[in-house]
Amino acid sequence: MLLRRFYEDKLAQASYMIGCQATGMALVVDPHRDSEVYLRAAAEEGLVITYVSETHIHADYLSGARQLARRSDATLLLSGEGGEEWQYGFIKEEHTQAVYDRDEIGLGNVGIEILHTPGHTPEHISFMITDRAASPEPLGVLTGDFIFVGDVGRPDLLEKVAGVSDSMVASACLLFESLSRFRHFPEHLQILPGHGAGSACGKALGSVPSSTLGYEKLANWAFRCETEEEFVGMVLEGQPESPTYFEKMKEVNRDGPPIVDRLPMLELLEPRALHEALLSDHAIVVDIRKASAFRAGHLPGTISIPLGKDFPTWSGWLLPYDRPIYFIAESSNATNEAARDLALVGIDNLKGFFDAKALKLWSEESGNLERTTSVNWDEAERAVTEEKAFIVDVRGLSEWNEGYVPGAKHLHLGHLHTADLSGLPRGCPLLLYCRSGYRSGIGTSILEAAGFDDVRNIDGGILDRMKRGLPIEQGVSPDRE
Repeated sequence: MLLRRFYEDKLAQASYMIGCQATGMALVVDPHRDSEVYLRAAAEEGLVITYVSETHIHADYLSGARQLARRSDATLLLSGEGGEEWQYGFIKEEHTQAVYDRDEIGLGNVGIEILHTPGHTPEHISFMITDRAASPEPLGVLTGDFIFVGDVGRPDLLEKVAGVSDSMVASACLLFESLSRFRHFPEHLQILPGHGAGSACGKALGSVPSSTLGYEKLANWAFRCETEEEFVGMVLEGQPESPTYFEKMKEVNRDGPPIVDRLPMLELLEPRALHEALLSDHAIVVDIRKASAFRAGHLPGTISIPLGKDFPTWSGWLLPYDRPIYFIAESSNATNEAARDLALVGIDNLKGFFDAKALKLWSEESGNLERTTSVNWDEAERAVTEEKAFIVDVRGLSEWNEGYVPGAKHLHLGHLHTADLSGLPRGCPLLLYCRSGYRSGIGTSILEAAGFDDVRNIDGGILDRMKRGLPIEQGVSPDRE
């Protein structure tokens, strides 16, 4: 038997290939959109992708299951569980098959049993794996967004993202029932989850790639809850704010993700085309260079989202799905990486990129490259005293509740581009901070693009403030937009 894990670090997302070497058959579960990853792996292992499936209708990335099944001429297996209210819109397509609780998938010497494990979503299924050539006992379970290492999938997204009213508590109760079912399974079972630390699909995910059911019973808070009432209260408390793009992903993944032959490779555009892009009311120009490069000189009206681990998440929060997007980048390699990142969250409206030559030409012809000021906390405190500067906290609500700067206003970065900014003063400096400086750097570019003249990023964020022993407040509800 072959069991291969694929981990997309920027999404904190895991997918799996299960194969039988004796028959050459393989099943891929929860693939993302870059199908080449799985096609190459199957070729390397001498396997044919016979089945493609997924644990549920995803909200945090664009599913690649439909596309991979089409490209590999495989049968697509989709959950038929969960009732009619939230079902796949393409489940009746050719070469697509609905699967239900206790169904078995024939994969040569490998046994795959479907387990309906609702709670995170109504249709959620898990995959019990048995290597029958080695033992009649099951080896492990692909748990998707049901059981994580140290956590469980959040049951509130159906209501918060998909708009199914009054479903949070009912979903939490279903999740408790699913956990109760697993309490009776063998403790040696490997738990192979669909996400790791950093995912917004739970609140306390561990970074260890896998676990065992026995260990999770000891260490996972969810298994230590003795009553349904206790569990429901705990699982609904303290969940992170869900990115705005989750709603779009949920809808597209339900109705039918688009199929593409390959991910985009963006064209380097002529420098003079930059004027047209910037003057367009509809287009968005995103600077993906390092934050230091953006601060040193950038085009008016551009938004900075530095390419890095969090690039697809914050792009999903901040970029539209229905407007043309251009990049300003340091290299074509960076641009292609960024284009792949955005494709994973379904953003396909990319038109091309500009490089340093375009910036140089703009500077020579207009002379108005803008610069962003960075300050430390000593300088920020002086600006508050001497210039009546206004402090803005762009972190998440749970972070705010743990402690914030006295007098700060809370505006979550993910909502900054759509928020009512009339409450922000225009006659004084705006000082933005986050945990370390990455998010507040993005926020300064958004406010600059919105017409605020003096926006400064506080280097080091609240972590540096705490190291310096400067005042932190707690316990007061934020002044939020």
